[in-house]
Amino acid sequence: MGEFVKLEISGGIGTIRLDRPPMNPLNTQVQEELRAAAHSATGNDEVKAVIVYGGAKVFAAGADITEFTSVSYQEMATRVVALSGAFDAVARIPKPVVAAITGYALGGGCELALACDWRVVAEDAKLGQPEIRLGIIPGAGGTQRLARLIGPAKAKDLIFSGRMVDAAEALRIGLADRVVPAADVYATALAMVQPYVTGPSLALRAAKLAVDGGLSMDLASGLALESHLFAGLFATDDRVEGTTAFVEKRKPTFTGR
Repeated sequence: MGEFVKLEISGGIGTIRLDRPPMNPLNTQVQEELRAAAHSATGNDEVKAVIVYGGAKVFAAGADITEFTSVSYQEMATRVVALSGAFDAVARIPKPVVAAITGYALGGGCELALACDWRVVAEDAKLGQPEIRLGIIPGAGGTQRLARLIGPAKAKDLIFSGRMVDAAEALRIGLADRVVPAADVYATALAMVQPYVTGPSLALRAAKLAVDGGLSMDLASGLALESHLFAGLFATDDRVEGTTAFVEKRKPTFTGR
């Protein structure tokens, strides 16, 4: 358990909880604790799905800019690898992951949300990549994941201008998947991932790897990856149970084996 980031497990769902008031700035310590929490969620078989949550008031308002004012190029060239790697650890959790966003998800906070599979956004939330206003660019996946999610033209609009978008626009451009009242954000995220607690975890892992891995490949390579993962699932107990249950017209009971 970190000082500012904790993994709380209940009913098969792991909540990676950011708790560095008042705005959850993502300083170096938070980044490393986030990496550790992501690795714990990955390795814990009890965790079937994950929610990333900053609390009822704010998701994360970005990096701790006080760490940027005196850092040199040489220092940042090393540090940015760790920064990007922390969010990549979240993206690589081989389970369904949803960001529950209240308040602000800006800069690194938006990049953290982009590392998740889905984003549930409060009606009064604001999202964006304002780094350009500091004379820099997103450095933890923002230029890459945002463009893949909403398309290059819309991503350039947000990144070049540094402007924030409200929940309605985020939903319209594909940056948000659900928009709900702030008080309902966590409950909605919980409801989204609840079905996966009893789902076929090995097949879910394979599906996520196929989609995410295929995005970085040409079509032929992506199809080959899909075929490999598809065939591999025929070595699992869950495949036997799923197909047998279908033939017997009953609900399957998956074991994750």
